[in-house]
Amino acid sequence: MWEITRDTGVLDENSTYAYTLWAKEFAGTSVVAEVEGKVVGFVTGFIRPSEPDTIFVWQVGVDADQRGKKLAARMLHDILDRLDSQVVRLRTTISPDNEASQKLFASVARDRGKELVREDYLQAADLGEGHEPEDLYSIV
Repeated sequence: MWEITRDTGVLDENSTYAYTLWAKEFAGTSVVAEVEGKVVGFVTGFIRPSEPDTIFVWQVGVDADQRGKKLAARMLHDILDRLDSQVVRLRTTISPDNEASQKLFASVARDRGKELVREDYLQAADLGEGHEPEDLYSIV
């Protein structure tokens, strides 16, 4: 997961420890895709403590050789299908310039017959030098 994150050049990198811990502690709300034993994609998510009927997707990463195969959408659908009886919405943050993620979440919303709603959320000044603002997107 860390290598995919690093290789994308756009996801915020966390330590290998963080990804290992995430895979163990949040396995029920995350997914890892493998091809021939190699991790080629992942989605990290968690149930929001303030909204126990909401899954918050933190990162979606797909290996370069798997892009264009709808792997990210399939992983998001997998999580939503597994949590169908528990959650009524999915939330995530996306920077204004990340059109690929905006299209991904719009397509998942459309596939599920839901609406994608955007609202202002985190300002660039709050996120450190060189970081874009993050808008909150909700599939409802």
